Amino acid sequence: MKSKMNELKFIALSGTVGVTENLYIYESEDKMMIIDCGVGFPDIEMHGVDLVIPDFTYIIENKHKLSGVVLTQGHEDHIGALPFLLREVNVQLWAAPLVKEFLKDKFEDYKVKDPVINMFNPDSDCFKVGPFTLYPFRVAHSVPDSVGFAIDTPQGRVFHVPEHKMDQNPVDGMGFDLQRAKDLVGDKILFLASDCLGSNKPGYTKSELGIEKNMYEITREAKEAVYMTAISSNIGRFQQMVNVAQNTGRKVVFVGRSIQRKTEIAFNLGYLKYKKGTVITPKQAERYSRSDLLYIVSGCYGQVGSSLYKISLGEHDRIDIQKGDTMIFSADPAPPYTKESEDFVVDNLIEKGVDVHYYDTDEGLYVSGHGGQEDIKDLFRLTNPKYYIPIGGTIRFMHSYKKLAVDFGAEPSNVFEMKPGESLIFENGVARKGKRLPSKKVLVHGLGIGDVGKVVLGDRGILGNEGIAVTVIKLRNGKIVGIPEIISRGFVFEKIEKGFLKKAGLELKKEIDKTGKFEKDTIKKTSENFLTKYFFDRIGRKPMILPVTVEI
Repeated sequence: MKSKMNELKFIALSGTVGVTENLYIYESEDKMMIIDCGVGFPDIEMHGVDLVIPDFTYIIENKHKLSGVVLTQGHEDHIGALPFLLREVNVQLWAAPLVKEFLKDKFEDYKVKDPVINMFNPDSDCFKVGPFTLYPFRVAHSVPDSVGFAIDTPQGRVFHVPEHKMDQNPVDGMGFDLQRAKDLVGDKILFLASDCLGSNKPGYTKSELGIEKNMYEITREAKEAVYMTAISSNIGRFQQMVNVAQNTGRKVVFVGRSIQRKTEIAFNLGYLKYKKGTVITPKQAERYSRSDLLYIVSGCYGQVGSSLYKISLGEHDRIDIQKGDTMIFSADPAPPYTKESEDFVVDNLIEKGVDVHYYDTDEGLYVSGHGGQEDIKDLFRLTNPKYYIPIGGTIRFMHSYKKLAVDFGAEPSNVFEMKPGESLIFENGVARKGKRLPSKKVLVHGLGIGDVGKVVLGDRGILGNEGIAVTVIKLRNGKIVGIPEIISRGFVFEKIEKGFLKKAGLELKKEIDKTGKFEKDTIKKTSENFLTKYFFDRIGRKPMILPVTVEI
């Protein structure tokens, strides 16, 4: 019987129930390897939160074991949390060429000093991280240089494929490398951890090639400026947009720092191609007729503060979208909580008189980077693992993946739907559930990391939805002087505010006098309780009550 040192532990620290925040840990022989380290995006109740990152507590506590972090692709939900992790640990990274350049750019922004980024060739390399030997192979996804891995562990070979579809002819020319993947399967695969996001969609995910024709037809008919948007690392989609511009005689203007930087990196690596003079700056665009311009804009999910968001509100400092212009969304609001913000932008643009082509119009302008049921079953057939682990989705997608695996022939007990922090232990080729690690959402707000919690978010929610009532209570020699003054923001209409709030102050004074207790803490508590009930009884609202006592 093998020693405990040869056990393999797989931890889904995050990335299984919220689509984003991908981070998976492999442990064996007292060493630890991380695959991916991504961010999540705030939900509608996380007022003022910029990003959500995984809980690094376990990693920091065991940083002496950490041998490296390996990246599978360049989307933010796979690499975006690295700057925050590298503040806590000093560790080497491994990435494909495009991902490496994305990381260098990101680390410059976050002032991460001298990170060691080892580059690998997805077509031929293998490399070691601690006791693990990794063999990358290309997969088709919505960003070039996306890979899966065959990994040799002390318990046998496993496959880790966080995103994939079986497209052999994608726009970027980097299809799923079936031959290399087949060569890496060998005799027996212990487990497959793979993408489940398309597990409830029948068939194969369609090819992206038809998107360009559809965008071309819309652009050809457009009389004024054309705007297009997609996720800022979707280099293949930007190539199609550039092709449309060149074929309709328009100049391309990249708008938004994330798109400008990523397309520049892709162009320098040869992953994005265009003729000299095709791309111009927003300032240069001012010299051209609007009918000669095609803008490619960041912020496809309508993120607050993004270029597209500002353009839709008429608040961008250089770009002024106008009635008669055309807007094409080549992005589906798939990540959780993005549809509301994207709908907001679409509605604003339509109201401005813009001809908007978006996700609900079903015009063949978007194709998912995730495989459907047949893509997933092809991966099952290719690897034929003993155990199955759905990753990168949500509860319902994991459930659909499990049904696919069972229909394929897997034992139900051999499919593990893992929640954040859950672990599996593999010993002598047999899997069992390990301990679940504490795992919480860590919220990033400005320079603060983890300092915004449920109480703060609750307060922000009240402020946003109900407003605030500041109550100023003057005291002299332990007695209330005059009527408490109530000042409101975002609470009651101006027309009724003055009389309504004055009466509330008068009733509050009566309540405090009735208690006969004039200590500051008691007055504040009485004010909160009384006004909360008073306001709700009369107008059905519960603003945040902020009592302030002033000695005069």
